[in-house]
Amino acid sequence: MNLSKFSDYAFRILIYLAKNGDKLCTVEELASNLEISEHHLKKIVHKLAKTEYIISIKGRNGGLKLGMEPNKINLGKILIITEEKLNTSVCFSSARHECAHDSTCKFKHILGDALNSFINEISKHTLEELL
Repeated sequence: MNLSKFSDYAFRILIYLAKNGDKLCTVEELASNLEISEHHLKKIVHKLAKTEYIISIKGRNGGLKLGMEPNKINLGKILIITEEKLNTSVCFSSARHECAHDSTCKFKHILGDALNSFINEISKHTLEELL
């Protein structure tokens, strides 16, 4: 399974903010230090700022910081927020999760169990462990 760049960058942003403690970090600083385009970084920050994980302070002296302690940030929850399509096959891309090729396909259930195991394993860890 490959994580999207969106998720990869989200984890990198959270790590950077965690390492910089209570300091407010700007989008420009994050983009420069993480070597991510500002445009792409803004999309990720916007999504994370809608959650409790990042605090975004607007204005001239504004910036970004973690919204909670790193040991309270569950990696599995971040993954679920940032991965729009946690699909391992075409089976999972339809809204009803029905196989377009064979309605009796049992492989979909095996893949679903594997995906759940993947998420459950990542959910055992926190941001603090990445620091």
